[in-house]
Amino acid sequence: MATFKYTAIDQTGTEKSGTVEAGSKDEASEQIAGMGLMPTEVKKTKDKKKAQAKAGAPKKSLFGPGKVGQESITGFTRQISTLLQAQLPLLRCLQLMQKQEKNPALKVIIEDLVDNVQTGNNLSEGLAMHPKAFDRLFVNMTKAGEAGGILEQVLTSLANFMEKSLRTKKKVKSAMVYPVVVMGVAVLIVVMLMIVVVPKFQGIFEDMLKGQPLPGPTQIVVSLSEFIQHQFLLIVIGGFVMWIGSKLIKKTAFGVKASDWLSINVPKVGDMVRVGAISRFARTFGTLLSSGVPILQALTITGDTMGNQFFAKAISNVHDSVRDGEPLAVQMERETIFPLMVASMIEIGEETGQLPEMLGRVADTYDEELDNAVGAMTSIIEPIMIVFLAVVVGFIVIALFLPIVAIIEGLSS
Repeated sequence: MATFKYTAIDQTGTEKSGTVEAGSKDEASEQIAGMGLMPTEVKKTKDKKKAQAKAGAPKKSLFGPGKVGQESITGFTRQISTLLQAQLPLLRCLQLMQKQEKNPALKVIIEDLVDNVQTGNNLSEGLAMHPKAFDRLFVNMTKAGEAGGILEQVLTSLANFMEKSLRTKKKVKSAMVYPVVVMGVAVLIVVMLMIVVVPKFQGIFEDMLKGQPLPGPTQIVVSLSEFIQHQFLLIVIGGFVMWIGSKLIKKTAFGVKASDWLSINVPKVGDMVRVGAISRFARTFGTLLSSGVPILQALTITGDTMGNQFFAKAISNVHDSVRDGEPLAVQMERETIFPLMVASMIEIGEETGQLPEMLGRVADTYDEELDNAVGAMTSIIEPIMIVFLAVVVGFIVIALFLPIVAIIEGLSS
C-alpha cells in the first residue's frame, strides 16, 4: 500500500485536498470518487518528495544553478508548444529541450519531467512537483489541455499569456529605471558635497570669519556635513536595519495588508497598480476559461495569482456568489475594486456566451491603459526628480556662498 495525495472538486465546485492509502493510482482515484469528489490530481507522496529533493538539490549548492526565472519558463512554454504543433510526441519534445537547455536549474526540472512522462505519468503531474517553477495556473491549464486533447493549443495560449505578462513587467521596470538612476545620482552628489567640498569651505570660513556666527543655511549644511562624516557607519547600519525591518514587516499579516492597501491607494502609483491588476485578472481568468477549466476553479486559481489581498478577497466573494447561482457580473458590480465598465463587459460576455473572448478584450484594453499610466507617471516623476536635485544642490551651493558674500562685504567696508 502506498500513500496518495489528491486534489479534487466537490459537488459545489470547491477544491478539496487530502491523502488516501491504496495499492495503485487507479484504486486511489476510485476511493476519491467514492467520497463524492472528482479527482483532478492524484500522485504518490514519496514520488513527490523524491522529485522535490532532486529539483531542490542544485539550489542548495553555493555555486550551483540558481532559480528558474519567468523568462526561462516562458521560453520553455513557447518551445514545447511549437514542438507539439509540429506533431512531435511529448516525450520527444522534452528530450530535445533537455539536450539544448542552458539553464542548469531548468535542465534538472526537464530531466525530471522526462522521467515522469517515461513512467506513464501526465505532464501536469510532473509540473505539479515543481511549484516554485510552475504555479497553479500553469499546472491546471496543462491538466485541462491534457483532459481535452488540446495540450498544444493550451500551451500556446499559456505562452502568449506569459509573454504579454512579461512584456508588461518589463515596461513597468524600464519606466522606473530613470527615476532610480536620478535619485542615486542625487544621493551620490549630495554625499560627495558633504564629505569633500563642505569641509574645505568650513576651514576657509573658520580662518576668515574669526569666530563670527555662520548664516543659518550655512550652519545647517555644516552641521549635516559633520554628522555624515562622523556617523557615516551608523547611517549605513541604520539604513540596512531599516531595509531588513521593512522586509520582515512585509512578511507579517499586518505588513502584507498595509502594503497591499498602499499599493492601490497611493496617488498615481495606485492607479497604475489597479489597472495592472485588472488586466492580470481578466487575462488569467479568460485564459483559464478558454482552456476548459471550470469557472469556479478558474476563479480560485485567478484569486491565488493576484498578489493583492484586496483583489483576492473581491474575487473570493465573486466565487461564492457564482457558486450560489448568481451571474458573474452581479457580484462584480458590488465590489468597488472592479470598475463598472469591467462588470458591464463581463455581463455582455455572459449573455452572448463569449465570456473568454470578452475577458481578452478587457485585458487588451487595460494593457493599453497601463501603458498610458506608466507613461503618465514617468512624465510626472522626471521633472519632480530634476527639480528635487536642483533644489538640494542649489541650497547647498547658496549656503556655502552666503559666508563668502559676508566676507567680501567685510573686506570692502
